[in-house]
Amino acid sequence: MTGAESSSTPGTGPAPGARKRAARADALRNRDKLVAAARAAFTASGDTTPLEAVARDAGVGIGTLYRHFPTREALVEAVYAAELDDVTGSVPRLIAELPPVDALRAWMRRYAAFVATKRGMADVLRAGWASGRIATPDTRRRIGEAIGTLLARGAEEGTIRDDVAADDVTVMLLGIFLTAATTEAPEQTERLLDLVIDALRPPLSGPRPDPTPPAAAGDGAGGSRRSRGCPPPPAAG
Repeated sequence: MTGAESSSTPGTGPAPGARKRAARADALRNRDKLVAAARAAFTASGDTTPLEAVARDAGVGIGTLYRHFPTREALVEAVYAAELDDVTGSVPRLIAELPPVDALRAWMRRYAAFVATKRGMADVLRAGWASGRIATPDTRRRIGEAIGTLLARGAEEGTIRDDVAADDVTVMLLGIFLTAATTEAPEQTERLLDLVIDALRPPLSGPRPDPTPPAAAGDGAGGSRRSRGCPPPPAAG
């Protein structure tokens, strides 16, 4: 008798091991659907969204939600961890698919979405971190490493400056996201991110032009004053 034949008897259905694997796969799908629904709900309405609404959006019952996430803090922690994994884990794919500058710009947009989701869960996260019910993640280090990888790739190709610290870029981005959030103007965020990209490009080669126009030959001090828009001195006598 073969291994496949010994695992089940005709007419009795799947073997116990197969049923367990199917149940685990189904449970994982339900968990993923709950995290996705909670992510969307917290971003749109904040962490006061009723858990019943999250379960409904995920297409499962509230009992299924509580089996996976016994408390609101557990659900928020799972959403935060999934978002952080996604935003930091997207770097290799972006580098493989896009030129360095475009990869960095696309990643900034994804980071903006992460910050928006985090903002929607801020109250529960702060309380959970303070009480120890939610583990404090190493977010700053992981975000800095992601930015550093993108900057290094651009520096290798000469399309991004090689003298920029990843932490400085992190601070700039957080300033943009937190400030723009109060204006509720996504188009402003896009403009500001474009300015950051421009600031990260290498400077143009060659000496910078002198912004002060030279004095006309023979004008002496008076010519210099006129070139700066100053009136000439009064005539003697």
